Amino acid sequence: MAEPLQIARGKDLTGRRAVVTGAASGMGAAAAARLLAEGAHVLGVDRVGDGIVGTHTLIADLGDADSIASIAGAAESLLGGCDILINNAGVCPSGPFADMAEADWNAALGINVTAVMKLTRALMPLLAASGRGRVVNVGSIMSRYGDAGLVAYTTSKHAVLGLTRALAMELGPQGITVNCVQPGAIATGMTRSLFEDTPGAKDYYAGRSALGRVGQPEDVADVMVFLATDDARFITGQGIMVDGGVMVHS
Repeated sequence: MAEPLQIARGKDLTGRRAVVTGAASGMGAAAAARLLAEGAHVLGVDRVGDGIVGTHTLIADLGDADSIASIAGAAESLLGGCDILINNAGVCPSGPFADMAEADWNAALGINVTAVMKLTRALMPLLAASGRGRVVNVGSIMSRYGDAGLVAYTTSKHAVLGLTRALAMELGPQGITVNCVQPGAIATGMTRSLFEDTPGAKDYYAGRSALGRVGQPEDVADVMVFLATDDARFITGQGIMVDGGVMVHS
């Protein structure tokens, strides 16, 4: 007779060890706070020191080649390992393609894609040793669509989704799931200038949402944390839209 299925403990993350990049504001800070509330130990990483959320904090610029090794080393020395990696840090250069500076292109690809790849690879031994490793990347609705003025950003976020799918197949045999959240219009520091300086922008995106509002960082953070739990143990290689239904209709 087959043994009964062992039911996982759901959303209890007590004792889990998490690394969250971009943890000083917005979705990263919200994710780190939610992980702490669920009992996890969190290494919060950001390039600015003020406001980083975590059991431990580390100032590191993911554009700096030495930062990846510093983060991996801190995860091992301060947390004793890593069960959860949330690759949240990102940049969003914008403007007409004809005027786009090569530095902006390099920054978008370097922070949004290459740093995600490097940090995941650096933490891979710890995630594999965990036996229940979780990687959550942050894409965008622009991982699937495109828009004028966002060439570098859109390219980078398409790459994040592709990286997520390929890594899911590569790391699955080691017990590591890899998923990607795809936020829509979320009220964060990255979108503040759009919502505050562009007349009608906030109302426009709220009006496109099936829920009649723009998103808050917690709306996305809760999905990130769900993907880190045992409830999401059989979900991998997915890009999950968290946009309030903005992209459901044309």
